[in-house]
Amino acid sequence: MINKLTVGTRGSKLAITQTEIVVTALRKKFPSVDFNVVTIKTKGDVDKRPLFTIDRRGIFEKEINEAVIRNNIDFAVHSLKDIPSDLSYDLTVASIPKRSKPNDVLVSPNKIKLKYLRPGATIGTSSLRRAVQLMTLRPDLDIKPIRGNVETRIGRTARGDYDAIVLAEAGLIRLGLEDMIAERFSLNDFTPAPGQGSLAVICRTDNLELIRLLKKIEDPQSRAEFDAEHALLEQIEGGCRFPVGAIAVTRNNSITKRYLTRPSNNRKKFHNTHEPRYLTLYASVFSADGTKYIRLIKRGNIKDARKLGLKMGKSLINGGALDLASGWREAVQKWNKL
Repeated sequence: MINKLTVGTRGSKLAITQTEIVVTALRKKFPSVDFNVVTIKTKGDVDKRPLFTIDRRGIFEKEINEAVIRNNIDFAVHSLKDIPSDLSYDLTVASIPKRSKPNDVLVSPNKIKLKYLRPGATIGTSSLRRAVQLMTLRPDLDIKPIRGNVETRIGRTARGDYDAIVLAEAGLIRLGLEDMIAERFSLNDFTPAPGQGSLAVICRTDNLELIRLLKKIEDPQSRAEFDAEHALLEQIEGGCRFPVGAIAVTRNNSITKRYLTRPSNNRKKFHNTHEPRYLTLYASVFSADGTKYIRLIKRGNIKDARKLGLKMGKSLINGGALDLASGWREAVQKWNKL
């Protein structure tokens, strides 16, 4: 019987807050278990270069995951979007709690929306995926990389270093900073990173007793969404150097209203569905200059989430997604000089 567990996390305020969300849920289920939280520095915390210039996957969780493999800690909590598609066979995503809002949002000092920003305004982002989607919506803006935790980025915007920044809505909500949001981008127009808005609880694959415990706080709908998004990445091998946008949405009324900010012509089809039976998977890939892109939407049964993701990946490849990757190496070099 498990009496004590040690959980590892990064030391940022957001990472610790996300870990406490998981630990609080576990304590409710298992009040007799003693949970101890430890912080571990990762390469992403030490290396302050733009994320997409760092030639290593898993920069925000590798050191923590290695501690799990060595049994120095029992499990870890990560942002699901930071988990690489080629996670070590020694590890498993044991649990995915209920997903928060996956949208990207704009933060600006006076809550000015994207379309009203002056031509040449400086927009900060740590993500090539966000940068190229901004270019497609507002090619007249000056998009520059920005690093640091959420509070640091917001502070630099308040000081006037940037006219606006793009962040994940889920992080702002968890930090109690949702009042800073100027605009939420629709999934129809601005596809988030796979796994965005979700947390991943990682443990050793062979620790079956712990896996059973962690499963008690899993949300089945969020797991299905992850299965679809992760399978897509497996097919297309997305990553920092070839950004892929992907989001699977469980089709029932509450989640549809929560995620989408403008109506969909296909929404009526699902209005009478009381139990979530369907997933809608949005995916997008772009050329480095934002002039070419592929956007696809596919729907499938929630029980076949992984098949849906694999099907989407094949469709993207057949549509020429890998051809769009050719200019990204030069784009990374250019951004590294900014």
